[in-house]
Amino acid sequence: MAEQDVLIRIRELLQRNDVAFREVEHAPTLTSEESARARGEDLRIGGKALLMKSGDTFRLFVLPADRKVDSSAIRQELGIRKMRFASRDELLELTGLVPGCVPPFGKPVLPFDLFVDAAIRKNDRIAFNAGSLTNSVIMGVDDYLRVAEPTGEFGFSVTDSVTE
Repeated sequence: MAEQDVLIRIRELLQRNDVAFREVEHAPTLTSEESARARGEDLRIGGKALLMKSGDTFRLFVLPADRKVDSSAIRQELGIRKMRFASRDELLELTGLVPGCVPPFGKPVLPFDLFVDAAIRKNDRIAFNAGSLTNSVIMGVDDYLRVAEPTGEFGFSVTDSVTE
């Protein structure tokens, strides 16, 4: 799966569901902070997508970009003993993507169950790199949750004290 394929899948999903969205093309961004600046949005609006593995299962977790994942909350909620971030090689093999461009969508865009942090609802919109380091999408949070159809939604993030 190539970066362009992911962007096309996202566009098609949003158009098929009559979702209003805005695309922003920008210089390559490697961090959530760089992406927020390039989009002209607050860091908290960003949707950070993290691919994590427990056992043989990879799952996608999405949280506001100004927060950090609380893996113990995830382990407790899902009854998992151990979990870890997918390696760069695993991410590339499973998605065709590099870190920093994973969009906050599971099936049918990416082949993973999707879990969304409850703090996403605190914002009226979500912005994210859409399968590339140079293309972002900005859309309403309610529309995002409707079309993304997360497998689960619960609190699994903590405030990043660096951004407070």
